[in-house]
Amino acid sequence: MKIKFTKMHGAGNDYIYVNTLQYPIENPEKLAICWSQWHTGIGSDGLVLIGPSNIGDFSMRIFNADGSEAMMCGNASRCIGKYLYEYGLTDKKDIALETKSGIKQLKLNVNSNNTVDEVTVDMGIPTNIHWVKLGEQSLYPQGITVSMGNPHLVIFVDNVSSVNLFQAGPFLENHPLFPDRTNVEFAQILDEGHIRMRVWERGSGITQACGTGACATAAAAIFTKQCTRNVKVKMDGGELLMNWDVHTNHMTMKGSATKVFDGEIEI
Repeated sequence: MKIKFTKMHGAGNDYIYVNTLQYPIENPEKLAICWSQWHTGIGSDGLVLIGPSNIGDFSMRIFNADGSEAMMCGNASRCIGKYLYEYGLTDKKDIALETKSGIKQLKLNVNSNNTVDEVTVDMGIPTNIHWVKLGEQSLYPQGITVSMGNPHLVIFVDNVSSVNLFQAGPFLENHPLFPDRTNVEFAQILDEGHIRMRVWERGSGITQACGTGACATAAAAIFTKQCTRNVKVKMDGGELLMNWDVHTNHMTMKGSATKVFDGEIEI
């Protein structure tokens, strides 16, 4: 059986996208592991399935490179908005996308060429924001937890480039405080409107960007009064604009979505 797929990325966070309305997928956990391998597969941070929804316009399921299923991915949701519009699955510019952490509203910015160059996502309300102590065995004694429908640990540092993600990431992802593991963001405040961030994603390791991680980082910076409610988060793969609305308490994320290539793979 041959499956058509599209490789896309949001700020360098790249996934394999399959339209399951046309190509039903079995064992996505296994395929995510196989296809995500850089040397023997397609190469990606994971696998994203686009499907139908009874409560929204479409649904999204996302599987990390290790086969575990994620609750939500901000970068992937932007790419799905671009995919749905440009591949003719919808002509809507406002799309309700069902995820495992609830409905996310996508607003597409369509240019004069009738292609989508940016997408704004209502990421919902950041919750569970508080300081945690990580213990004497950690290189970083404390951090801030934030939930964006998935768990995050944000640690502020003076120089994010000096962080050894290969060492600190796995330790903190699997810290006893987080029995279901957590995403880990290291953040450096540049000024009140700009943050530099690097990420270790739960189930995927080092990635170029993380949309929910950018939201969590912005929320933690605003919570600690280090940034304004409009802040740009710069990651290894690109930049996202975050806004935490003072009236609705919702966090919105605006950024690019880029198609890399279409392909076909045999199961």
